[in-house]
Amino acid sequence: MVAGNRFRYGQWRGGPDPLAPPYDVRAAVDAVGAEVLAGGSLREALRDLLRRGPQGRGGLDDLAARVRRLRREALRRGDLDGTVTRARALLDQALAAERDELRGRDDDGARFAEAVLDNLPRSTARAVAELAGYDWASDEARLTYQRILDGLRDDVLGQRFAGLRDAVRASADPAAQQRLAAMMRDLNDLLARHARSEDTTDAFAEFMRRHGEFFPERPRDVDELVDVLARRAAAGERLMRSLSDRQREELAGLMRQSLGDRLAGELSALDANLRALRPDLRWGRGERVRGEQPLGYGEAAGALGEIAELDDLLDQLDQDHPGATLDDVDVEAVARTLGRDAADDVRRLRELERELRRQGWLSRDADGLTLSPKALRRLGGTALRRVFADLTAGPRGQHDLRSAGAAGEVSGGSRPWQYGDEQPLDVVRTLTRAVRRAGPSVPVQLAVEDFEVVETERRASAAVALCVDLSYSMISQGRWGPMKQTALALSHLMATRFPQDALQIVGFGRQATPLSQQELAAVEPDMQQGTNLQHALRLAARHLRRHPDAEPVVLVVTDGEPTAHLDPDDGEALFHWPPLPETIEATIREVDRLTRYGATLNLFMLGDDPGLRRFVDAVARRCRGRMFTPDTEDLGEYVVSDYLRARRGRR
Repeated sequence: MVAGNRFRYGQWRGGPDPLAPPYDVRAAVDAVGAEVLAGGSLREALRDLLRRGPQGRGGLDDLAARVRRLRREALRRGDLDGTVTRARALLDQALAAERDELRGRDDDGARFAEAVLDNLPRSTARAVAELAGYDWASDEARLTYQRILDGLRDDVLGQRFAGLRDAVRASADPAAQQRLAAMMRDLNDLLARHARSEDTTDAFAEFMRRHGEFFPERPRDVDELVDVLARRAAAGERLMRSLSDRQREELAGLMRQSLGDRLAGELSALDANLRALRPDLRWGRGERVRGEQPLGYGEAAGALGEIAELDDLLDQLDQDHPGATLDDVDVEAVARTLGRDAADDVRRLRELERELRRQGWLSRDADGLTLSPKALRRLGGTALRRVFADLTAGPRGQHDLRSAGAAGEVSGGSRPWQYGDEQPLDVVRTLTRAVRRAGPSVPVQLAVEDFEVVETERRASAAVALCVDLSYSMISQGRWGPMKQTALALSHLMATRFPQDALQIVGFGRQATPLSQQELAAVEPDMQQGTNLQHALRLAARHLRRHPDAEPVVLVVTDGEPTAHLDPDDGEALFHWPPLPETIEATIREVDRLTRYGATLNLFMLGDDPGLRRFVDAVARRCRGRMFTPDTEDLGEYVVSDYLRARRGRR
């Protein structure tokens, strides 16, 4: 509202906010996070978000279902053999009219002609070929026979070149045929130069000047011309592949007869050039199209071309190939096939995907989109809030304030400087003491007794190795999600509240491997049999030794006793069930090394396997650690509580 030079602003009341984003980006990230924390695959969660569509609307699955429905309808459109069937019907009409004419004649020539007609091959294509030089007695029969050749030639050329159908019909004289052959010769020459990577800008312009009337699509360059022609040629090839061997032989023979040697040769060369330039099209794939209505060559090829476009669209909507994004989806093809509303849905999903990347929630790696560190922090925060829902914080410990040094935490106080202090100087209080001592004079004169230093607390640090079981039993028994949630929660807790601590997550199946937070979110269960705790403890010890001044803590989450270890000779993982004595001994040696190093080693046993219980109990006694048997839903609370206790240390 305007009043003079004053403006008043109010809430929008004209319906949905036109400036609002199409989807809630944070809600989309949380939906992905919820699926990951429930044990789902990170990439599958991202994929499902776009498949279902945020808030359950406008997803790729709905669009793909509509495309599949159209494809099923196209497959029931008609009989692909309609061209041969039509040619057979016209041939029968021509032969009937010719026999009627011959029966009215009483001469040897008429009897000979009847003998020729009686001995025609049963094959339609071969019969048409043998009648090429036949001297027709009936004008009606001759015209009907010519309709077979002219109609098929019109269908074939009209299907390949949209502008040729009318040109052929308008002028079927030899001069027109020569002009068509010249156009195709020039086209093959242009495509051959393009295939050799020559500059064809001027040649394309000259070609379109001479033959542009045959290409109403008005392609802008050679690439667009190739795309149009190659798709049509591939549809024709798919038509031939979709027929039976007998039907294919019949149609090929009729095409040779209708086109003539010159046009047929140029068309064959054109197909070879187009196949070489666009090998990605579905050249050799046939379809089982069924229906009652006979389809002519152009109709049949058009139906198969439509099916091919629907197949391409399905591939784009499936997003199955590595590195796939919604930018791969041809929005114009979606609009042509499904309508404007469907194209708008794709644009909105594209906008969501781009917004997730723009705001830093998604990043791209070699395998496609994945959650960024920003999104993983939000995911870890969610996991930590779940863990702390029933967890109460313990009392704070007492710390020595004297020797924390410059690396300590600032307490807010200060004290007089003493020889050997490493704390930072408190400039404000130092100057204040000097002014109080000597008065407000400039420059301020400092004395040794004026100096004050910032008081700091010692920062207790811990080196933590969290070893998590990645064997298939973890997911088959419903423990995969709680394990991921626990690890992400602990990682987020240490990053936000205890940044001086060093965490290393070690995943172990038949072999062990260090995992970053991002790798943990995306990790899949190890489908190979084996629980190699020995290798995991070895990697944990390596992490602890990289932080010699920190409190060493090792936390192990597993649901199975050790069944694999590393061969001391070649380092290969050896698996055996039931566990071999060598596997138990190799694992115990790693436990003893950690014990001698002074590490806290606590084990969290999931499930009630008797063998695992005996092993875990023996290890806990041997290393003076603790054994926990939490319910799956309580795992996070147990691990985080034990970390907070263990980081206070025994050193």
